[in-house]
Amino acid sequence: MPTLLLRFPGGRYHATPYGHHVNEGLVEWPPSPWRLLRALLACGHATQKWSPKEGKGGVPSAASKLIEALATTLPRYRLPAASLAHSRHYMPLDGSGQKKTLVFDTWAHVGEGTLAVRWDCPLDEDSERLFHSLAENLGYLGRSESWVLAKAISDDHMLPLGVDSFPHDGDRPPGPGWEQVSLLAPESRDAYEAWRKQSIQQGLSALPESDGKRGVSKKLQKKRQEVQLPFPQDLLDCLQKDTSWWKGHHWSQPPGSRRVLYWRPDDALAVGPPARVAAVRPRPVAAMLLALTTRSGSLSALPSVTRTLPQAELIHRALIGRAGEGEPIDCPELVGRDGSGQPLKGHQHAHVLPLDLDVDGHLDHVLVYAPMGLGPRAQQAIRMLHRTWAKGSPRELRLALVGEGGLDDLMHLPPPLHEGVRMLLAPSRIWRSKTPLVLPRHCKRRGANRLEGQLLAELESHGLPPASVEVMPWNDETSKLRFFARVRRHPAPPPPVDAGFAVQLQFDEPTAGPIVLGYGSHFGLGLFAAAPK
Repeated sequence: MPTLLLRFPGGRYHATPYGHHVNEGLVEWPPSPWRLLRALLACGHATQKWSPKEGKGGVPSAASKLIEALATTLPRYRLPAASLAHSRHYMPLDGSGQKKTLVFDTWAHVGEGTLAVRWDCPLDEDSERLFHSLAENLGYLGRSESWVLAKAISDDHMLPLGVDSFPHDGDRPPGPGWEQVSLLAPESRDAYEAWRKQSIQQGLSALPESDGKRGVSKKLQKKRQEVQLPFPQDLLDCLQKDTSWWKGHHWSQPPGSRRVLYWRPDDALAVGPPARVAAVRPRPVAAMLLALTTRSGSLSALPSVTRTLPQAELIHRALIGRAGEGEPIDCPELVGRDGSGQPLKGHQHAHVLPLDLDVDGHLDHVLVYAPMGLGPRAQQAIRMLHRTWAKGSPRELRLALVGEGGLDDLMHLPPPLHEGVRMLLAPSRIWRSKTPLVLPRHCKRRGANRLEGQLLAELESHGLPPASVEVMPWNDETSKLRFFARVRRHPAPPPPVDAGFAVQLQFDEPTAGPIVLGYGSHFGLGLFAAAPK
């Protein structure tokens, strides 16, 4: 079922109900189905590069199918706590500023609440993809100052806290404490076409089809055309007509629309401060797993596994931006520094690990893992990260949260993720390089800086037991790892040697992952996977 989550960054929702004047001080709450469909169409024209020659009225066929599907049913709403508020302005009536009139600006104050809208109708794959794209690009709902951040969610996604509003579909009211509001909704495509045909035939019945032997004169032809002008061609045409058009044709409401009654709690739009819902502070989690996709859904368009390090750096930089929101950031698990700016010790902060779970040579998931735990700000930043880019390419990549919690929780994800995640997390005695191990110091023939000595020091610094180390020979499988290591640019210093090793670790007892060691280990290098049994 297509579902929208709408958050208002300004904390306000501005919209006057259809058929009312702005100075009546009324707010359309919840937003009418008609307004929502018009907003999606407007967003499509503004952001999806729809061609005027495409489809009906410049609307492509996928968008037509989407809008017609959404018009077949009345949505249900989950309303956040809201209160009615207004401001008053004296607006000048002429250029001199001497004559003024009082204008009310009324809005629903929703604060940080989230509005959910759910349509109970199926969508095909193309329509669902377009629905998600339109949601991500929706900029406002209602008047232009009513900014909105929208997101489409799946059926199993939990709806936000709030109260329900639903259409009246019977004779019995839900009980005390409820009130009815009138909203504008679209007719279905078939209902509108039948009504249009009947209305036009009724109008044409007063006009003869011809002027006798002379046939149809231009005057009669013009009159017959004028009868059809007030009736848009179809439902899409109705939704795209502006107010001046349908008022100019003497409609009291947009053609193709109908009035429907909705039930909402009688305190859904309170006069006074809204009752605040107690915020639940999320518990720290050890890891969060994100899926990585492209706009087209093509798996071959995902970044190559050889882009592990630069892709992780791009995602980490985006997470820092989301967590800071333009302010000094206080999120040690993401930045790796404490409140005084000192680096954290013991590799306790976040590891951003791009993964190839389906082993097709392309990065398809990102694991964000922090032994110290990911706090509320870090979790919010990860949830808010919906897009990133491939380094050196304008191609947009999309991110979606698929799992979170402890490492044990991630090992219980459903197939096909199950096996790939277990290879990285489940206890094992033998671990082999999945991405190249790049040593943090120059490798010496003997002493603490020999390869084995550096690895033992890395294991100790990560809180892992010692293991025997074996350098794996280069073959068809391991030679692929040679191309992962890349010299990092500003601000990170380059590795002492721009080369990687393929290594096998053998522990005395089964040891759980993730195991990431060496240079760039917080960005995907030095990642190990359990050896197949």
